[in-house]
Amino acid sequence: MLRNREFRQFAILFLLIAVAAVTLGFAINTAGGILTITSAAAFGTAFFAFTKARYKSIAQISDQIDLVLHNADHLYIGKSDEGELSILQSEVIKMTLRIREQNDALKKEKEHLADSLADIAHQLRTPLTSVNLILSILENNPDENERKALIRETKELFVQMDWLLTSLLKLSRLDAGIVVFQGEQIDVNTLISAALHPFLIPMELHDIGVQIDVPKGIIIKGDSGWLSEAIQNILKNCMESAGYNGKIEIVCEDNPLFTELVIHDSGVGFEKEDLPCLFDRFYRGKNAGATGYGIGLALCKMIITRQGGTITAKNHPKGGAIFAIRFPK
Repeated sequence: MLRNREFRQFAILFLLIAVAAVTLGFAINTAGGILTITSAAAFGTAFFAFTKARYKSIAQISDQIDLVLHNADHLYIGKSDEGELSILQSEVIKMTLRIREQNDALKKEKEHLADSLADIAHQLRTPLTSVNLILSILENNPDENERKALIRETKELFVQMDWLLTSLLKLSRLDAGIVVFQGEQIDVNTLISAALHPFLIPMELHDIGVQIDVPKGIIIKGDSGWLSEAIQNILKNCMESAGYNGKIEIVCEDNPLFTELVIHDSGVGFEKEDLPCLFDRFYRGKNAGATGYGIGLALCKMIITRQGGTITAKNHPKGGAIFAIRFPK
């Protein structure tokens, strides 16, 4: 306690007052002096004991805070009946809980980042290995037709890798919170047309029919560029599921509460065990032959939910997958 400057100053002041009081007491009479000495001694002893107990409690809190700073697994701060210390202990407990929650969140993010990097490395390694194998075959293959076919396959692999890296970049930007969505008025028919445009030729080549049932004049609020990106990822998934001679149906319904956009394909639908994980990042399905990287639907959900919407996926009673996107009014 003597290391505390305020305590030393108070002790000196108390001694000066006590000496002055005792001197004055003896100046009056001996009994008054003795009573003054006794009172000063009692008060000093009580103050010293009380202050020592307070300093002990503060030292315990300081030790516990030090344990928190050193990542102690167990922390206990006893309750105090004293007003100021009780408030201080309560605030320290709150701070400790918040720090632990933040540490747990950081650990989970670190583990997620490590897993994500491992998934990215694995997913990039597969097409790179294929490209390396194709280049080896090309080097010693004199047949012109086979060389052209291998070159086309190599280009497709590079397109896949470009899409993968672009999608990962978009995911990282969304995770970092640096994307600012525009809150513009969007015509749903215009949005669907923009989303369909990149797939018109592939759909024609695969003979995939598209049926659109969207009333004119339906408006939603959001970022047209990012929403178009989200719908494109759904359409890409539906195209792969529908296959040759498949069919994709797009329906829009509007009510006072929300606008719902439903996309249904004629594919085989989802496995039952895959349904809860469809929008999880890097999830590729239980089927060993599942294609894709498990990024498109995760990116789609993040884009939509960050703009206040919701997206769900399930199997249609008559077959195929059905995606439902809701935009609240």
